[in-house]
Amino acid sequence: MTERPSIDEYFLEIATVVAKRSTCLRNRVGAVIARDKRILSTGYNGAPRNMEHCLDIGCIRQQNNIASGTRHEKCRAVHAEQNAIIQAALHGVSTDGATLYCTHQPCILCAKMIINSNIKKVVYIQPYPDADSLVFFEESGVEVVNIPVSDFA
Repeated sequence: MTERPSIDEYFLEIATVVAKRSTCLRNRVGAVIARDKRILSTGYNGAPRNMEHCLDIGCIRQQNNIASGTRHEKCRAVHAEQNAIIQAALHGVSTDGATLYCTHQPCILCAKMIINSNIKKVVYIQPYPDADSLVFFEESGVEVVNIPVSDFA
């Protein structure tokens, strides 16, 4: 009999499926916002609404050799975490006290949005080269848990 996944593993697995919709050429990222064992919103990284995707026109970050975790403003995509928060807002769904599950550690820009969305916990699979976000989470009291894919795959 297969072992039943924990609730964190369950939502992380869903985030990995959401990431398959990503249109980013560098990192396919998926996010799920949940509270009380229920999905509130999902998001994946891709170009803003009604704009061409990197899959179709290429990646400006690759073209300019911009290192991962730096110069976030040079990315055409809206991050998965941002899209999940935006979708919740568009549909009038409160993120107060929720948990954000993500395939990758949030960057500093996403960390600020997560903190101001009153999300209380972040669970992610892949580390990301942006240690500042972890500092912000610690300072603001957001719990952060890293569950490497090897722990539940």
